[in-house]
Amino acid sequence: MTAALDAIREEFLAVGQRDRLLLLLEYADDLPPLPPRYGEHPELLERVTECQAPVFVAVEVADGRVAVHAQAPAEAPTTRGFASVLAHGLNGLSREEALAVPDDYPDTLGLGGAVSPLRLRGMSGLLQRIKRQLRATAA
Repeated sequence: MTAALDAIREEFLAVGQRDRLLLLLEYADDLPPLPPRYGEHPELLERVTECQAPVFVAVEVADGRVAVHAQAPAEAPTTRGFASVLAHGLNGLSREEALAVPDDYPDTLGLGGAVSPLRLRGMSGLLQRIKRQLRATAA
């Protein structure tokens, strides 16, 4: 696991169940904006069908470092929060570090009592799409 993702997990686990949802909502407000090139060409983003809300993601690797770009509607704050957690936790990692993130990372945040299993599967799906894109760009 990486330092950023460990720190995010510890941040969630340091607060009570109710506050974890509030923390997730804070992350939702902190989702990095899309670079203009994606706003002008939304077809470059991949839809994350595992999420109930319309979430889109694109992953780039430049100078050996990962950049996750995600778009999620403000009306879906938990999903938006998940996208933000992954963007903050994965951005700046090497491809190998990002691919080594455990698939069950979303389950380790302690959100099981705060959000539905369906939403947690959406976050897992988002992580899997990010990893798939990283593998595809390496080929």
